[in-house]
Amino acid sequence: MINLENYIRDIPDFPKKGITYKDITPLLQSPEAMRFAVNSFLVSLQKAKIDKVIGIESRGFFFATLLAEKLNAGFIPIRKPGKLPYKTHLATYDLEYGTDSLEIHEDAVRKGERVLIHDDVLATGGTAAAACDLVEKMGGEIVQCNFLVELEFLKGRQKIENYEVNSLLKY
Repeated sequence: MINLENYIRDIPDFPKKGITYKDITPLLQSPEAMRFAVNSFLVSLQKAKIDKVIGIESRGFFFATLLAEKLNAGFIPIRKPGKLPYKTHLATYDLEYGTDSLEIHEDAVRKGERVLIHDDVLATGGTAAAACDLVEKMGGEIVQCNFLVELEFLKGRQKIENYEVNSLLKY
């Protein structure tokens, strides 16, 4: 049994003073820890049929692609505006100071497809909620939202409380 917390490095005052950043790169450097994380995610999906796995830019891509391969599902990137080459749908969401947006290819999810959404960290929940909004507007069914790390004190789960949420580590 691997303790994934041993592979998460705290970086104080990054990206700005007062923030403690949860750095997952030590975990990514360990094949054993990555394999353990992927297998831990798969436990909660044992009986689920997944058609597509969405990874949210950019650290969400790491595990989303691995999960898509293990689940025999397609991978879909959700990115910041202007990063995807084809026609897109856009979702805008509120930040503490301002707004941000995400895009998905307009043909990425078909009506009725069962979708797993993955990101590295669940913080305030705005990004995850925007991803859920995009999937549902396209007719997809969200099976689960999963995260490597959840920062519980930021209460992001409240913004996606209508979905099943799985976080491997909670702080």
